[in-house]
Amino acid sequence: MRDYGKVHTSFWTSADTAELGDDGRMLALYLLTGPHTNQIGCFRLPDGYVMEDLCWSLERVSEGFQKLFDKGFATRDEGSKWVVIHKFLRWNEIENPNQAKAAVRLFEAVPDSSLVKSILARALRDFAPRFPVDVWKPFETLGEGLHQPFRNQEQEQEQEQEHITTTNVVVVDSQPAADLSIPAQGKQPKPAKPDCPHQAIVALYHELLPMCPGIREWTPARAQALRARWNEDPKRQDLGYWRKFFGYVAESDFLTGRSASAGRKPFLASLDWIVKSENFAKIREGRYHEQVAA
Repeated sequence: MRDYGKVHTSFWTSADTAELGDDGRMLALYLLTGPHTNQIGCFRLPDGYVMEDLCWSLERVSEGFQKLFDKGFATRDEGSKWVVIHKFLRWNEIENPNQAKAAVRLFEAVPDSSLVKSILARALRDFAPRFPVDVWKPFETLGEGLHQPFRNQEQEQEQEQEHITTTNVVVVDSQPAADLSIPAQGKQPKPAKPDCPHQAIVALYHELLPMCPGIREWTPARAQALRARWNEDPKRQDLGYWRKFFGYVAESDFLTGRSASAGRKPFLASLDWIVKSENFAKIREGRYHEQVAA
């Protein structure tokens, strides 16, 4: 545990920081200066720690991490609860060989299976020249391209001066621009659909179905399938629906590995299997339950 954390003054003037909202800024400051933060900005942070320290509900914690993920400030692995601050090492340099040795021990403590390790490896590559290359190199390309960097003040100024064309960018969630036309008299514009809170739903999946396969990497295909189920029905555009739905899945002996034929391995439903259109419909129809359909 560190005695203090460093926060640059540009944190308060950054356009990205402003877009985080009050809860996003509070959670970002907590990650930068809180009691669990370490030298490399990558550490395990269960929901309960944040809930107790900030006096937040589980839903508020999940929504806060979703905001930080969407803006490219930080990523948390919902399976292992490890979190990485993307540019922490740019703001907190490894200054000498002794610090580098300590950083190696912290890096090796991060589970190899956690998606945050590859993000941390690339941060070490970009911002920590004193860190041994042979330590981070094997993890450099795992899961590359799934996260947008949190822009600094200089990058924002450069972007104002030139047009930037992005290619091969993975879009985790998007929403069409609002209709700027004037509505006809007597007609009201349709309210915009709420964005799919991927990280909050993944957190509910891990909470209510701990026996099922954990999510270590949130791929574009998985994000697309979940977003499709979210958008299909207004009733699903609420975290309460997903809590009830995953609770219903947990009642199925077949989907949770409690029912298996002789000589066959028990089946465990993964989140990407659950949110596929056909499987999702069958679950709701009660095909895998003896109870009445949800």
